Amino acid sequence: MRILGHFYQRDEIVKYADFVGDSFMLAQAAKQHPEAVSFVFCGVHFMAETADILSGPEQSVILPNLAAGCSMADMATIEQVEACWRELTDVLGTGGRMAASDGGLQPVIPVTYMNSSAAIKAFCGRNGGIVCTSSNAQTVLEWAFESGQRVVFFPDQHLGRNTAKAMGITEDVMPLWRPHLPLGGNTVEQLHDSKVILWNGFCSVHKRFTVAQIEKARADFPGARVIVHPECPAAVVEAADGAGSTEYIRKEVEAAAPGSVLAIGTEINLVNRLQQQRPDLTIFCLDPVVCPCSTMYRIHPAYLAWTLESLLAGQVPNQITVDAGVADDSRIALERMLAAKP
Repeated sequence: MRILGHFYQRDEIVKYADFVGDSFMLAQAAKQHPEAVSFVFCGVHFMAETADILSGPEQSVILPNLAAGCSMADMATIEQVEACWRELTDVLGTGGRMAASDGGLQPVIPVTYMNSSAAIKAFCGRNGGIVCTSSNAQTVLEWAFESGQRVVFFPDQHLGRNTAKAMGITEDVMPLWRPHLPLGGNTVEQLHDSKVILWNGFCSVHKRFTVAQIEKARADFPGARVIVHPECPAAVVEAADGAGSTEYIRKEVEAAAPGSVLAIGTEINLVNRLQQQRPDLTIFCLDPVVCPCSTMYRIHPAYLAWTLESLLAGQVPNQITVDAGVADDSRIALERMLAAKP
């Protein structure tokens, strides 16, 4: 048995974890340890699904509290995504109806962030699409544009927008798809002119960060370096000194010279842990109001203890099992992502 702990978990959970990392790092840990009979995944539901997809069929993946979900992942259901796809293919055509001038490119490539259900990952696998993480989103978009004229990116609009803007794509060709409106609230012309169609989803933690918070941090601490996660709104990312994945943020802290001041725009448990690890730095969260990931916070020591006691008693509680067909299609999209890595 191995305990997997996400970076955003509270310290009372992390101290018991055999492996600590982001969602994909932990899923990879499950894949790389075939000797483990079970994995207790201290994260949220979509992460446990990915671990089940990548681990062996004889291994079990357990989520200590089934209420630990992800509000961003819940903003895109498979029914909404399939409805969006039907509308897009009606407007943009399919691979069999492309004009010769399109150069053989697929009209639209579906790309989903790791923070999505297994069903949506499987949808991407079936439709020539791919999965991305916050650390390889640009590499994945570059791959997608080699195969398609445009991308539909779900569920996080901010990661999609920030990544595309860093590649020189302008906002006027990045329409927002709102799933409850016809054509996502767009015109046929806007969709034809698009390069990246952004799903109307977001992270409730990273959406809290503002340019005003960055300005205050710099006023209070002249010379402070501001680092944010790319799930933050575009104006925040542009105002910061650096933006990147959780692993990027960790490496920035590791590389900082003693005495440096770092203002960080991400989840509070990680920020506090980074400060504990580097007492020679001044590290603080941009948001003065405590901003934990509320769904991740649903895994607390009592749930972990109950899970371990159940396993000792020969029971496997809260096992996360992805349907074999969904897992196979999801694995295709995940493998495309791994193959696209530079």
